[in-house]
Amino acid sequence: MSSRYSNLERPGLDLGALRTALCMPAGPFARLDIVDRTGSTNTDLVEHAEREGTGWPDLSVLGAEVQTAGRGRLDRSWVAPERSSLFVSVLLRPFNRHGRPVPTTAYSWFSLLAALALAESVEDRTEISPQLKWPNDVIVDGRKLAGVLAQFVPGAGAEPPAVVVGIGLNVSLTDDELPVPTATSLLLEYAGTTDRNILLKSFLRTFADHYRAFCDVDGDAGAAWDSGPSLLRRIEERMATLGQDVRAELPGGSLTGRALSLDAQGALVIRDDDGERHTVSAGDVVHLRPQA
Repeated sequence: MSSRYSNLERPGLDLGALRTALCMPAGPFARLDIVDRTGSTNTDLVEHAEREGTGWPDLSVLGAEVQTAGRGRLDRSWVAPERSSLFVSVLLRPFNRHGRPVPTTAYSWFSLLAALALAESVEDRTEISPQLKWPNDVIVDGRKLAGVLAQFVPGAGAEPPAVVVGIGLNVSLTDDELPVPTATSLLLEYAGTTDRNILLKSFLRTFADHYRAFCDVDGDAGAAWDSGPSLLRRIEERMATLGQDVRAELPGGSLTGRALSLDAQGALVIRDDDGERHTVSAGDVVHLRPQA
């Protein structure tokens, strides 16, 4: 470990204070649990939703002090030292303001909505201004600060499907603890705070506000919110991928071109060198640096 971080303290999450601040009646969340250790908060919350149904209602939260088998996109592992990161998953059973289920076609936006909320809440508390990298990474100057993973939970009987959205935020990882050289942490970016209790409260409040606003427009990413611009506009303004030359790694090969926009489901529209437009709904995207 780097000498300047040799005496780094990593306090635990304060479950009682978090519940008081975030859960009903004072806050929007129905349930908040934190475990000391787990394989994956996403996996656990999906299993809880499938086994226990309404025992885990809309806006139920599961966090962990450490994950031992967390997975990111493309089945990549996500491991970090205990109390060095935020690992938290939220169960969503989306209904609009009239009590009707939000169309499942809108579910593809939840990972981007979570990434946006995380970027905004980090900026609010740390004065760092993260950007988004399609499809669901939060970055600082091209280095990965956080990742988001959404998982679909099939409905049972008359219950509509649900979604579990999980985030992993690098908070106090040191240089020697980064999973890859292209990652970073709030500590390494000299953030205004690395207090995970402050960061978690800020993220969850922002996420709940955005989630409710999105559900209230029936999951239409292009519809303006009561509080201002649409989800699509907010994401576009913070997404570093748009306007970049990119390479998309796809199951059948790769595609190189200019990232132009997001479509109605959050897929990335890329124009190749021949001027043909392609819509990429899933894949790994690399930002290509201009040649010197």
